[in-house]
Amino acid sequence: MNWLKENVFSILLFFAVMGIMLYGFNDAAQSSSEEQMRMTEDSLRRAVVSCYALEGRYPPNVDYLQQQYGLQINEKKYIVHYEIFAENIMPDITVLER
Repeated sequence: MNWLKENVFSILLFFAVMGIMLYGFNDAAQSSSEEQMRMTEDSLRRAVVSCYALEGRYPPNVDYLQQQYGLQINEKKYIVHYEIFAENIMPDITVLER
């Protein structure tokens, strides 16, 4: 029991440092996931603008961009909402995490 009393501060400090490290790892993982989703949406928007610049119209759907422009989207991780109103109006693009 003496050993425990002598080392209480060290044990509490160890658990505090571990808690802070776990929080930091979790925060870093969440930031990385958000950055990947933002990059996916940016890639999609760049492909849409490239299609418009080359063809004079916005692509009819995401599949067209994947086939013609080599766009790759992790469909297991993201849901893409792509709504086109007209060939000459920028489509509404939203990327959501599953």
